[in-house]
Amino acid sequence: MSSILPFTPPVVKRLLGWKKSASGSSGAGGGGEQNGQEEKWCEKAVKSLVKKLKKTGQLDELEKAITTQNCNTKCVTIPRSLDGRLQVSHRKGLPHVIYCRLWRWPDLHSHHELRAIETCEYAFNLKKDEVCVNPYHYQRVETPVLPPVLVPRHTEILTELPPLDDYTNSIPENTNFPTGIEPPNNYIPETPPPGYISEDGEASDQQMNQSMDTGSPAELSPSTLSPVNHGMDLQPVTYSEPAFWCSIAYYELNQRVGETFHASQPSLTVDGFTDPSNSERFCLGLLSNVNRNATVEMTRRHIGRGVRLYYIGGEVFAECLSDSAIFVQSPNCNQRYGWHPATVCKIPPGCNLKIFNNQEFAALLAQSVNQGFEAVYQLTRMCTIRMSFVKGWGAEYRRQTVTSTPCWIELHLNGPLQWLDKVLTQMGSPSVRCSKGGVDPRRGRVDDGWEGCNVGGAWQRPRGLTAALLSPLDRPGAGVIDASAPGEERRVVEGRGLKGACGKWMHRSSSPFCHQTMGS
Repeated sequence: MSSILPFTPPVVKRLLGWKKSASGSSGAGGGGEQNGQEEKWCEKAVKSLVKKLKKTGQLDELEKAITTQNCNTKCVTIPRSLDGRLQVSHRKGLPHVIYCRLWRWPDLHSHHELRAIETCEYAFNLKKDEVCVNPYHYQRVETPVLPPVLVPRHTEILTELPPLDDYTNSIPENTNFPTGIEPPNNYIPETPPPGYISEDGEASDQQMNQSMDTGSPAELSPSTLSPVNHGMDLQPVTYSEPAFWCSIAYYELNQRVGETFHASQPSLTVDGFTDPSNSERFCLGLLSNVNRNATVEMTRRHIGRGVRLYYIGGEVFAECLSDSAIFVQSPNCNQRYGWHPATVCKIPPGCNLKIFNNQEFAALLAQSVNQGFEAVYQLTRMCTIRMSFVKGWGAEYRRQTVTSTPCWIELHLNGPLQWLDKVLTQMGSPSVRCSKGGVDPRRGRVDDGWEGCNVGGAWQRPRGLTAALLSPLDRPGAGVIDASAPGEERRVVEGRGLKGACGKWMHRSSSPFCHQTMGS
């Protein structure tokens, strides 16, 4: 291999010979396709591992696992560092991800894509003093196949079922939520635990000791929620993955800046730097705005490495890479935990959060079909995620709406939106009644429900700002979930917009999740 330095030990040469290239071949055949610096870094990573394993006599077991490609081999362990990561030549990464990428999946982006096999005694997520780096003790998380939604033709839609909860005129209740909880479900496969996850791995194994007032969509399987066939003509509508899984628009205050970024890669970063031609990076530092004020300029300087977004196994994760927190408003995430749909979640540096789940959305879609055309329309809100950098917004902040924050982005999830479009097309026209919020069918924009009205198939747009800037997600009254606040009680300001300012005391319990009154 061209990048192998002089005096490389034979065992290192042998192990590097099994390195996978991007084409899936071994290192001997695909090394020329790799950048020279990357090849040297891989060699240093192997040398570092060999040095550790020689001390514990596990080198033969590693070589056996790699050459036989057998998952029935023993665990190959190294000591776990304080933050769980391994540093090789000024680059840090999770050890099992580094070596799985080296010897099995060169396109691996994140530990979210990996799941340990059942027989692995030192799997990374077990948080033991030793961590297994045997690449054949881990599996790739596969994207689950979503069942089709059964949609009645046009007038056969059931109308007697109650509509989804409307939140456009309500002040949310505040709640404590323990970390490391999987929502109760019977059909969602095992995935990395939701909630905040530190850089060194999974969330804690603490279990929920109280029930939620709002049921999780994961409790309901799409098959059990589809309309009962009483002579109706039901048409299956299937989900398909688009070429670009999401589209990202950047805003400064209430002004759109730059072109929309279309994400084709499963992992991408939105940062404050200036790379003009990278399909895995949306660099906000490139974008100019003649109306930019001093506050926006200062905020842009603090975006730094920004946020990394992953789309893995039908789930979307957001990881804060910046030195400042990011603030996320995801109705799908809020539904999962029983929070108010407009809740803004603070993600501190080094933490991440699952912000969308396709299977939960599928269950909600199947349920909404029973409730009629407009209930399905309202699910477009689930497909829009808003995220601000450095400065937060909401009831506990000086900035009440996302359009008041200096720098923010809006994600549109294209797969779920296209699925909604196919379902709505199959359902036909809505009934003639005033809408409580939905999407302008001509412009694809979210309406806030204040003055939007669907009458006779003609959509009346609200007055004032564009509908995109008046959705319920912008309205004041949602609490902020903060993962970094200390353990004492905090006063919660529930809202100023609809009912006037009010306060409520809550006890944080043992959870790192709490509400915190903050200014910005």
